[in-house]
Amino acid sequence: MAYTTVNKSTSYFNTKLYTGTGSSNAITGVGFQPDFTWIKNRDTTGNHALFNSISGVTKYINSNTNYAEQTSAQTLTAFGTDGFTVGTSADLNGNGNNVASWNWKAGTTGSGTTTGGGTGKAYSYSVNTTAGFSIIKWIGNGSAGHAIPHHLGVVPDFIILKIRDAVGDPLVYHSKNTSAPETEFLRLKSTNATQDEAAIWNDTAPTADYFYTGTEVTTNGNNNNFIAYCFANKTGYSKFGSYTGNGNADGTFVYTGFKPAWLLVKRTNDTQDWQLFDNKINPFNVATLCMRPNQNNGEQTGNAMDLLSNGFKNRLTGTSVNASGSTYVYMAFGQSLVGSNNVPCTAR
Repeated sequence: MAYTTVNKSTSYFNTKLYTGTGSSNAITGVGFQPDFTWIKNRDTTGNHALFNSISGVTKYINSNTNYAEQTSAQTLTAFGTDGFTVGTSADLNGNGNNVASWNWKAGTTGSGTTTGGGTGKAYSYSVNTTAGFSIIKWIGNGSAGHAIPHHLGVVPDFIILKIRDAVGDPLVYHSKNTSAPETEFLRLKSTNATQDEAAIWNDTAPTADYFYTGTEVTTNGNNNNFIAYCFANKTGYSKFGSYTGNGNADGTFVYTGFKPAWLLVKRTNDTQDWQLFDNKINPFNVATLCMRPNQNNGEQTGNAMDLLSNGFKNRLTGTSVNASGSTYVYMAFGQSLVGSNNVPCTAR
């Protein structure tokens, strides 16, 4: 039983599965106008494509490459009130292919000038404080301690940051990434374990107002363009935590306080693929189908995870999610058992 201020999770996050047509394809049924849409072809090889309303349509980054932001007229061509439209791109809309899209709502927009070390630079944002999610687009200044406003009003727990106009891995901050997350990072396109470098986050933990970048070009190159997706824990809706594997088919149970609809897991102490589970791709337990955001492969098997009413539980000994004594971080979204805001119920 969990209390939450998010009465209906699908007002802020929703998976939409669809079938490609090979021609312009309006995808509806998301339930809101998305501001961040992550798309992957489930049937075949093809890059993960991440779009947002601040950068604009037809512009995207990949989770599985270090390419600069790309522009293609036949990718995501419009954000609609109940979804989005895709063009003829085979990765997003191959004829007859099964495609997954994961959608988040931000919504309140604004702009300003960054602060902290060095010259202030222009930034713009879209934020939803109820859901603990914001998108920030800004210009780097090359100076240590560049303070980037995230507008969440609380400390972010998870950040995906990518340089837009140059080659550079998409980098991940996670608040539970071992004992010193302010200097540690994961590479979303890589199997690498946690790495530690003060020049990435400037050895400074995020606050309720800012996250900080150092002198590394891929997080703060002078006059380079950047994008970040920032998330904060919201009871009963989102959780960014860690766990230790037990190497047993009766695997570690991880409490989230809600039924995960979307779950991303990464081993932090050794090389291993990222693992992404979804309850629409896996409507019944045990969930065995997953995506790997660092790969261009289609849907994969090989792991087994129960997505339960209040958390998740490993059901195999696979080292990507359950090596004995190994540490893992996760990112989850879902829905708790609630009646109305802050009023719990015990069954649904």
